[in-house]
Amino acid sequence: MRRRVVVTGIGAVSPCGATTESTWESIVQGRSGIDTIQRFDASSFASQIAGEVLDFDPLDYFEKKRVREAERFTHFAIAASQMALDYAGFKPTDDQKERVATIVGVGMCGLELLQQQVLTMEQRGPRRMSPYFIPAAIANMTSGQVSMRWGFRGPSFTTTSACASGAHSIGEAARKIERGDVDAALAGGAEASVCGTGVGGFCAMRALSKRNHAPAEASRPFDKGRDGFVIAEGAGMMLLEERGHALQRGAPVLAELVGYGATADAYHLTQPAPEGEGAQRAMRVALTDARLRPEQIDYVNAHATSTLMGDAKELEALRGVFGTHVERGLSISSTKSMHGHLLGAAGGLEAVLTVLAIRDQLCPPTLNLVDPEEAAVGFDLVPNVSKKKPIHAAISNSFGFGGTNVTLAFERPDLSQTTPNDAS
Repeated sequence: MRRRVVVTGIGAVSPCGATTESTWESIVQGRSGIDTIQRFDASSFASQIAGEVLDFDPLDYFEKKRVREAERFTHFAIAASQMALDYAGFKPTDDQKERVATIVGVGMCGLELLQQQVLTMEQRGPRRMSPYFIPAAIANMTSGQVSMRWGFRGPSFTTTSACASGAHSIGEAARKIERGDVDAALAGGAEASVCGTGVGGFCAMRALSKRNHAPAEASRPFDKGRDGFVIAEGAGMMLLEERGHALQRGAPVLAELVGYGATADAYHLTQPAPEGEGAQRAMRVALTDARLRPEQIDYVNAHATSTLMGDAKELEALRGVFGTHVERGLSISSTKSMHGHLLGAAGGLEAVLTVLAIRDQLCPPTLNLVDPEEAAVGFDLVPNVSKKKPIHAAISNSFGFGGTNVTLAFERPDLSQTTPNDAS
């Protein structure tokens, strides 16, 4: 029997705020976290803007001597995990920790540290490289650091699937709970690639917005004036638990994770498949897994990064899956319009925001949507201002280079039954 999975804790570190609630408040108010890059001199770059986490201090979460043992993306993951555990009031016994998994999605790993250490090697020689370089930079050390911090001894690994990494981690964590492998899991995504190498690489692809004169207006999903995405950093983590396990300990249940769809386009390095075919299948798989009909979905947190091709194909995919429901009750928005594109952490943060939308019965806005493209006619894209609305079920989309697609489906929790070890 398949066990049910609920969300009992959430944590977010983003350009919109260094905590979950400050992030959510900015999103709800439609305040952008995007500005001119401050971490390095980007004046020679075609794109000079980013979503940076500026009010974050790793010493709030690490002892000073431990900070250099982890890279910035891991600092974010630890912070977001702490928030999720605190929210959930999760304090398992030593024996119970053997049944807690730690799965964190990371897209680019320690890119800034890699850049620094290459320069050190070339300028000062290999003997001056940091002994923490490898253990701090490798992607799976995020899951390792999180599991070590709290002593969680269940499965610990990292999903790396470009911009779907965080969403894959949540879906795979849910599967482990459903099968009975574990009773709980910390899952989500973390990323910190706002550095010369990261920004320069995406500039070389001509993927980033060049609206340097108006940073807060640069990320504009679905708008005719969009000219590329805005790179960003941060983390989004959630504590998932088997439903009965959560109810038995009186945990705050925010939502139920009812569906997970993962597909591949098998089409192109960076471009989505025609008509968003792979994205359509991911959404359909998630809906089937959730036993939900398209018309039962009230809100979609779209992947929509503010690229010409990607946004258009996602609109095609949404119309292909939801048909006339896009004009009869479905609300869709892209929170990347405010926090930018967190790459491997995007799916983690946006899943957290989707759960918050269900918690507060509120659709966050798509900022900077002034002149919607023709394909958006008939869609409710929640332009510029949040909207109160009953949300029983919602999905979060995450798509990545290499043609990888993930959809997560969440429902408003039904707490009418309190029998431990629920199965369906």
